[in-house]
Formats: sequence, structure tokens, C-alpha cells
Amino acid sequence: MSGGTESGNGSRTSPGPQRGSGSRTGGAGAVTVRVPAKVNVQLAVGAARPDGFHDLANVFLAVSLYDEVTATPAAELTVTCEGPDADKVPLDRTNLAARAAELLAARHGISPDVHLHIVKDIPVAGGMAGGSADGAGALLACDALWGLNTPREDLLEICAELGSDVPFSLVGGAALGTGRGERLTGLPVGGAFHWVFAVADGGLSTPAVYGEFDRLTEGVEVPEPTASPALLQALSAGDTTALAGVLANDLQAAALSLRPSLTATLTTGTEAGALAALVSGSGPTTAFLVKDAETAETVARALVASGTCRTARTATSPVPGATTLTT
Repeated sequence: MSGGTESGNGSRTSPGPQRGSGSRTGGAGAVTVRVPAKVNVQLAVGAARPDGFHDLANVFLAVSLYDEVTATPAAELTVTCEGPDADKVPLDRTNLAARAAELLAARHGISPDVHLHIVKDIPVAGGMAGGSADGAGALLACDALWGLNTPREDLLEICAELGSDVPFSLVGGAALGTGRGERLTGLPVGGAFHWVFAVADGGLSTPAVYGEFDRLTEGVEVPEPTASPALLQALSAGDTTALAGVLANDLQAAALSLRPSLTATLTTGTEAGALAALVSGSGPTTAFLVKDAETAETVARALVASGTCRTARTATSPVPGATTLTT
């Protein structure tokens, strides 16, 4: 699953998975956790491994677009969702928030009796880790609600089991992800970066994009993925101009192959004043690095006016990862 966009508010509810045995609450009436989206300023992709995954050098930045997950006591595990594109969010056990609750409960030998309510604002299937954000948010919210005090390293292990991007959703800030993206090393960032994100109509399946990457690179030697020293230096220095010159996404060609219309979106944003543009992760959201907040508003207006995207959002980075708002 992934996060939400800005068209058509809605609300959905669904009964959850079957209950287990035993339950526990920490006495809290509700816990709300806010979790950011991410942008990949570098996504270096290696050849497919025997397990079907790809080794990555994935430089994440957490950006100021958020989902919120609220956990409240319930007789059984249920998931509801509201916000833009709520109708595209699964409410069964394939939802990463539900899976997070199940895995955490199983680790502690209790029943996942909780109601999870998701308020969406991260683009759905947009390459910005909205679903991963919800998984991390649910994990932190349930841990607090049930009074478990699970060690951070254990939470990160559960995150990695949920998906490659989930650990970063928990940690936030800036990090290099290796392996399939789940092994994180925090990175220093010397200042704030300003972004515009153009939200496309419809989503792109991450497995489909990786499949297209494999097709496009068939018969070609794919180098081992490594982080760009110039990019890491630009982040550390907080140098927007330098960062613009080294943004890279090895999945971009595959995303454009599957969705050629994204090329017009990328062109529109750069012509409107963005310093650089790239497909965000597996897409179809496109990301534009700009010099300041004023330019971000100008680029966003141009993108919307062009008709090449459904909407455009401005954001800054880096921001913290999953954060508890209420207990």
C-alpha cells in the first residue's frame, strides 16, 4: 500500500484479521503518530538477486508531507482510512499498518486488538513510501498503546520484515540504505532543502517498475550500487546547487518507459525554475529541487497550470521520522 493524494476526500472502514489469544493495553486511550514521506536523492540499483530483490545504494531524505496513524483499544484488529484517495488504500492484512500490529503483537505473545485509523496525505503508489510510513506509524503507536517499550533495534527488525523502506520511515532525517534499502546509516545534512512534488494520476507498481528495470538492463552488466561521494558531500554542506547536479535515480528510465507522460511533467518543472528534477523512487510522483520556498510556489503553480499532473505539493527536508503526537 502507499499514501494519499489531494483529490477527493473519503473515508473507509473494514473489519480486520482474526483475533489471536490474550491481550494487553498500556492504559492509553489513543496514540497518534505522525510519519513523513521520503524522497530518494540517489537510488542506485544493482542487478536482481536470486531472491528477486535488488541490492541498493539508496540515499533517503524525509520530507514534510505526512500521514498520521492513530491506535485505540478495540475488540479486534480493524483498519479505517480517511483523506484523499482513501478508496485506494487496502484495509485488510495486506495493509502495512495492520501487518505491523500483527508482527509486534506476535513478538510479545499478545493479540493485536487495536483499531488503526490512518489519515492520508502522502501520494498513493507514488514512490514516496506512504505505505511504509503507515507501517512505521502503526508500529510505534501500538507499542505505546500496549505499553510494550520494545527496544528500538527490535522495532527496526520488524520494520525490515515489513518492507525495504519501513525502517527509514521510522528513523527519518537523512540516511543511506544498503542491502535492499533496509540497512541504514544516518547521514549529516548541513541545511534545509526545498522541494516540489508533482502528483500524477494513478500509481505505478513498484514490482512492475523493477521488472521493467530488469528488462531494460537485460544483457547489460549492472554495476554494484554505491553512494555518490559528491552527493553525500552536497548533503553534508547543505549545498542545494551542488545537490541538484548529482541527483540520480536508476529506476527513472523504467518508470518513464511505463509512464512516458512523466517526461512532460519533468520538463515543465525545470522550465518553471527547478534546479533539478527526477522521478521519486519508483514513481509516478516527480520531485523538483528548488532554491527556496518562493521558487517552490512558482514551480508548483506552473505544474498545476500545465495539466501534466493532478496536483503539486511543496515540502522541505530533512524532517524527523515517526513521531508520537499524543498518548
